[in-house]
Amino acid sequence: MKEELTLLQVGESPRLDRLDQALDGLPIARFPRDDWSETALQGRRILFVVGGDDFGPTPDLFRMVRWFRQHTNSLHGAIAGVVIDGRGELYTKETARNLVLAANLAGCLFPGKPLVEGTGSLYNQHILAKNLGLSWEETYVHRIRELAQRVLTFVPPTFAKPRLLMLHASDNSRSNTVWMGREVVRQLPDGFSSEELCLQNGTIQDCRGCSYTACLHFAKQNTCFYGGVICEDVLPAIEACDGMLFLCPNYNDAVSANIMALFNRLTSLLTQRDLFDKYLFGIVVSGYSGSDLVAQQLLGAMCFNKTAMLPPRFCLMQTANDPGSAKTMPGIQGRLTQFAENLASVMQGKGT
Repeated sequence: MKEELTLLQVGESPRLDRLDQALDGLPIARFPRDDWSETALQGRRILFVVGGDDFGPTPDLFRMVRWFRQHTNSLHGAIAGVVIDGRGELYTKETARNLVLAANLAGCLFPGKPLVEGTGSLYNQHILAKNLGLSWEETYVHRIRELAQRVLTFVPPTFAKPRLLMLHASDNSRSNTVWMGREVVRQLPDGFSSEELCLQNGTIQDCRGCSYTACLHFAKQNTCFYGGVICEDVLPAIEACDGMLFLCPNYNDAVSANIMALFNRLTSLLTQRDLFDKYLFGIVVSGYSGSDLVAQQLLGAMCFNKTAMLPPRFCLMQTANDPGSAKTMPGIQGRLTQFAENLASVMQGKGT
């Protein structure tokens, strides 16, 4: 049976009135806005299209996000991409992160680089436009069509013997996040192999900001300007794995400095190959609040920008402050087991 792309649009903008140009010839069905039943979107290929004004998305977007948060199985089996069209230079990325996290926790998978955003000026298209020899608007249309085609044809990979890489930058003896990650790995079924890398092991330096030419020069030698543990251990481990599990304690509503340095220095690897064939998982622990902000940062960096796939319910979020307190949180063992089962199901393709 030929796949059909469900177009789910909230909000309007002049450019979105020309969306048919980008999707011409593709099997498209517009989702009826009055059919918000629990199962209406399950198993579909979806293109979320969001139009906004100078002040961000319309209230319809927030209603949709709230609906996904309330109906946590409503996107089971769905695969989606996102188009955000703004009239100003702000709020497009924020809008996408909010929508994608809510949809993902409701069961939706997103392929790597699932976002096409058009700022008001379309200046954010200018580099690719130059490379393609197209105008900014032609590039925008081209990218929307390419995303729609990828969503239609995407097949989630599965692995007979999955290789999981767990990455963190925490004190092993005190970290709630590391304890949770190791509990998840301990519960994985036979056939999995796992590796744990701590970014405290060695001096971690952030990206120097080399020119693309310089970055490519070093990358061809399997290194970068700073070299060190990231080039010697971390990047080869990422290239070899099938899935990454990032352990992210909340530092001022953001990932730690060493994790951020890794995000930035992944460019060295990405000049040689993409991460489209690798799954992204995360565990976020906050002492007080804000785990959703860190989860959004993780998916933004690794899925939107660095091309990793976002599997359904990619992130486990927990509030725990004192060292070891995660172990005593109500329901924690059940949530860890459920997360491990989901991770295994995604990577081995055994269904849930």
